[in-house]
Amino acid sequence: MKRRNWYLLLGVAFVVLSATLYLIHYAVFRDPHHIFIYMLGDIAFLPLEVLFVTLIVAGLLDERDKRVTLEKMNMVIGAFFSEVGTGLLRSICTVARGSEERKELFSISGKWTDSDYKRMSEALGAQEFSVESRQLDLERVRSLLVAKRDFMVRLLENPLLLERETFTDLLWAVFHLAEELDSRADLSGLSDADYAHLSGDLGRAYNLIVREWLLYMRHLEKSYPYLFSLAVRLNPFNPDACAEFG
Repeated sequence: MKRRNWYLLLGVAFVVLSATLYLIHYAVFRDPHHIFIYMLGDIAFLPLEVLFVTLIVAGLLDERDKRVTLEKMNMVIGAFFSEVGTGLLRSICTVARGSEERKELFSISGKWTDSDYKRMSEALGAQEFSVESRQLDLERVRSLLVAKRDFMVRLLENPLLLERETFTDLLWAVFHLAEELDSRADLSGLSDADYAHLSGDLGRAYNLIVREWLLYMRHLEKSYPYLFSLAVRLNPFNPDACAEFG
C-alpha cells in the first residue's frame, strides 16, 4: 500500500511539473499553436516508447536477471558437489553396474569440446546405472550423508532451486537415501528386502548425480577454468585422482 501511494504521488508530481512547464512556455512565447503541435507529437510517439521499453529494455533486463539467477544457482550446485556430491560419486561409482564399462564417458579433460559433452549427454540419456548395495560400504555412505544432512536441508530451502527441477529431484533422492540409511541401526546384516530397497535408492540417486555432474563440469569449463582444472584432477570416476600435478 505504501509503495502504491508513493507511485501515485510521483505520478501526480510529474503531471504537475509538466503542466507548469507548459504554462511557462505559454507565458514566455504566447504561442499555444506550437504547444499543441509538440504535445500531439509527443503523444503520438508514446506508443512507440511503450513498445521499446516493454519489449526491448524489459526483455534485456529479464535476460540479465535470468543469467544472474543461473549463476547463483550454479554456485549452489557447486557447493553441493564440493560438500556431498563428489564424495558420494566416488563411493558409489566403483560398484555401479555400467560405470566401469562406460568409463571413457567420465574421462573429462580440458580438451573436451561441445561435441564431446553432447556425446556424453546422449550416452548417459540412454544409460541406466544400477547399484548393488551389498557390495558397497554402506556405513561410509551413511556417515557422509548424515554429517551433511543440515547442509542439504538448507539447500532444499533455497528458492533458486525452483529454477532447476532436475537438481531438486537429485537433492530429494540423496536426502531420502540418507534417511533410509540412518533409520537402520546395523547396516552389516540386513535382510534381502532391505538390500534390494537400498539398491533402488542408491541407483536413483547415482543416476541423477551423474547427469548433474556432467552439466556442472560443462559450466565450470566455460565460466571458471581454474575451478574446472581442480575438478578434473579430482574426478571422482578416476581411482588415481589427485589434486597435485604429476
